[in-house]
Amino acid sequence: MKRSAKAVWKGTVKEGSGVLTTQSTTLNDTQYSFKSRFEDGVGTNPEELLAAAHAGCFTMKTSALLSEAGYNPETLETDCKISLVDGKVTLSELTLNAKIPGISEEDFQKIATEAKETCPISVAFSFEKTLTATLS
Repeated sequence: MKRSAKAVWKGTVKEGSGVLTTQSTTLNDTQYSFKSRFEDGVGTNPEELLAAAHAGCFTMKTSALLSEAGYNPETLETDCKISLVDGKVTLSELTLNAKIPGISEEDFQKIATEAKETCPISVAFSFEKTLTATLS
């Protein structure tokens, strides 16, 4: 399986801007710029997209592992924060809030940790990944 996206940039890094389009067109000429990346400009940025990819992949992997273990997750809500320090992505912080009937805290933590370590996006990232997982 291959998925694709395209970036088009015009101008200098600070004054220019670009658009991103994904294969599915969920992003369709979505703007990004220096301001949307490093200030408070309109549009997306690469780190935000990494955060969305990691949150989505981790949450799906957690659901799959819970299902394999016989649990039926009612709600899995993941927030991901990506840190960019001195021009390098250094950290992905996952925060999971979950409602899963009948699961013990121990099983929940074990499954969430396994998902953090084995989801395809986690495996692709060479920087540090952390997880805070809470049952409600």
